[in-house]
Amino acid sequence: MIVHPDFLLSYPLAKKIKHYGFFSYSANEALHLSYKEKETIIHIFKNIDDELQSRIDDFSQDVIVSQLESLLNYSNRFYKRQFITHKAINNELLQRLEGILDNCFSNEKLSVQGIPTVQYLYEQLYLSPGYLSDMLRSLTGQSAQQHIQNTLIEKAKERLSATTLSVSQIAYELGFEHSQSFSRLFKSKTDLSPLAFRRSFD
Repeated sequence: MIVHPDFLLSYPLAKKIKHYGFFSYSANEALHLSYKEKETIIHIFKNIDDELQSRIDDFSQDVIVSQLESLLNYSNRFYKRQFITHKAINNELLQRLEGILDNCFSNEKLSVQGIPTVQYLYEQLYLSPGYLSDMLRSLTGQSAQQHIQNTLIEKAKERLSATTLSVSQIAYELGFEHSQSFSRLFKSKTDLSPLAFRRSFD
């Protein structure tokens, strides 16, 4: 089914539709439906088709748009359910992601390659960025970016508490060009500056 954007222009759905993240998903992340869920979706498609085949009147567009909104709302419901029923698969993906991050932050090339990005993660996991972030939120309550930052902070804490490296050296090792950027992120996540954190171990 293809809907031209102009068809929705005068309706609230035109703005709301941007919040449905699954439009950016890859084909292999398509929604898997149970038999009952499939029946629900097919029923909405039939309602839209019936309306299109009927005589057009002043209410035709309103009815079709309301059916489209129902379709999206049901898709959202079934989509959220999918993360619960596929928890074992998603936990395996989470373990792979943590392995990738651990390898990145243990790699001496980090100072050259920079901090891993969300794009780098989804390329390594063969997932779209939207699906990756939604999966992580369902499992950990964090987005992919938050996950990267929290892993980075844990690695920084290890270095601050167990080495005598300066804050600038640690920032450089963790992929920061400027130590000030590292210090700002560290304080935003821990409420302490890197030096204050280190002093807490004295």
